[in-house]
Amino acid sequence: MTEIDWHRMPALAALRAFEATARCGGFSAAARQLNVTHAAVAQQVRALEDELGVQLVWRDGRALRMTPEGEKLGLALNVGFAALQEGLAALSAEAGQKPLTVTLPPAFAAEWLMPRLARFWKRHPDISLSLLPDHRVLDLQNSGAAMGIRFGDGHWPGVRAEFLTPALQVVVGAPELLGGRRTLTLAEMTALPWVRERDWPEQMDWLKSIGLRPDALRFTEFPNEELALSAVREGLGLHLESAALVEEDIASGRLVQICELSHESLGYYAVFPPGPVSAAAQAFVAWLKAEL
Repeated sequence: MTEIDWHRMPALAALRAFEATARCGGFSAAARQLNVTHAAVAQQVRALEDELGVQLVWRDGRALRMTPEGEKLGLALNVGFAALQEGLAALSAEAGQKPLTVTLPPAFAAEWLMPRLARFWKRHPDISLSLLPDHRVLDLQNSGAAMGIRFGDGHWPGVRAEFLTPALQVVVGAPELLGGRRTLTLAEMTALPWVRERDWPEQMDWLKSIGLRPDALRFTEFPNEELALSAVREGLGLHLESAALVEEDIASGRLVQICELSHESLGYYAVFPPGPVSAAAQAFVAWLKAEL
């Protein structure tokens, strides 16, 4: 790759004005193409001539012709700008074909997103998605993800967070576990077994907020949210879960909602690395907000 000495390079605006003048055959035609005034183009060309110390155009009244030096420079600039334009067009085309890569919690992907994904593609058939389900909070730039969906308070270093929906939590259980009951007292909830997922200490604070004593509860622990949800559906215990992930279970009667809890500082967020957000990511976030 050729090294460019930018200290000796004339201003880009002057080069652009001269290229348009040489290609269009005059200041007025160049001004119309660049959407500037005739005087602005003429001034840029005169400044370029002064900087280079070379006459680029012959002025004869209202007529204008290129000098031999001007013809050479005009051709070189046209070739250079055309190559730049082709490179930018190729980059835009490649970006348009590249899937929108999204990192998100596996349970959110499986329980909430996948049942609705056909609706997104029906509305945006030109946008392809590549999902990266992961329990960890991934570094977006190192993982190659264009954006992520995260649960928390919206404060993560190195990303911009955009609020999607509040974190409404619900206590649920299978109908066979509840024996036909749809409400439970604190004593009844304490007497029943519970299912919890590992590495979520905050769930104990949620349970305390409704008057339960976590140390008095009998928990079966599972390594992740997906297994915990499967166990709850099989009637192995009560479970505290994000309402967004079990709304279909509740609507179908597969699970019964016992109570709900909310916390104003927690929710689901779309997160983006520093820099511009692609049109595909903006469309995906708009669809998420409409669905949530």
